Amino acid sequence: MSLPADGKKNHSFVYKPFSDMQTAQPVYTTFCENKQKGKKTFAVLIDPDNIDLPRLNHLIQLAEEAQVDYLLIGGSLVITDHLDTYCKHIKQHTHIPLILFPGSPAQLSRHVDALLYLSLISGRNAELLIGQHVLSAAAVKQSGVEVISTGYMVIDGGVPTTVSYISNAAPIPADKDDIAMCTALAGEMLGKKIIYMDAGSGARYPISERMLRRVAEQISLPLIAGGGIRDPETAYRMARAGADVIVVGNAIEKDPELIRDMATAIHSVPAMMS
Repeated sequence: MSLPADGKKNHSFVYKPFSDMQTAQPVYTTFCENKQKGKKTFAVLIDPDNIDLPRLNHLIQLAEEAQVDYLLIGGSLVITDHLDTYCKHIKQHTHIPLILFPGSPAQLSRHVDALLYLSLISGRNAELLIGQHVLSAAAVKQSGVEVISTGYMVIDGGVPTTVSYISNAAPIPADKDDIAMCTALAGEMLGKKIIYMDAGSGARYPISERMLRRVAEQISLPLIAGGGIRDPETAYRMARAGADVIVVGNAIEKDPELIRDMATAIHSVPAMMS
């Protein structure tokens, strides 16, 4: 049994070694199947900079109990060297699919189920449209990780966020639904497999239901939405509006117990068959 950082055994934590894990479907397949069924899913975002190992164990346990659908790991910055270690630790201790949500080519681990290969289609920074992908392509290929081509859209959440600063790209204004819709539609036509709309970590307010509905009505791809979601009611409304996967990070860092209520709310959205 592994030990937390303080060297003491955590008897309440259930470890799931690799030998007990079943062969899983490709993550992208689950995205598409859930969308086809109208099933809304919940992803918890883990920022390696903001969590230590004992808290990570607690979060994994809560996620298992709440039947969280996905775990995302990564961030716009990631200044610690914990990413690969945490990815390996998570994969050893839970069946929940682990997806890398990288902020740079340096954020890569083979100890994940899939990688969101993000192209910032809402911005005009060529480095984040294709430049950094050229730098990372060979390493990504060698990793053997499932790659999911992702049209990434940053939406104004009311305050400057790390992702908008790092990307040097203005977010789509929160009230410009048509721009968001056309951007997502262009992403689909360019061959992206999923669309990820993000108000960013620490956003003052989440993406509006109106904008999500406008985008969801026009694209056939799985739609992920995150940023600024602090309560189960908001998560529920965003899923009802058309988001297929709801991502919550900051609020859970502050109060991990929110995982249960968030999962219950999102999973209670009535299925709407595509």
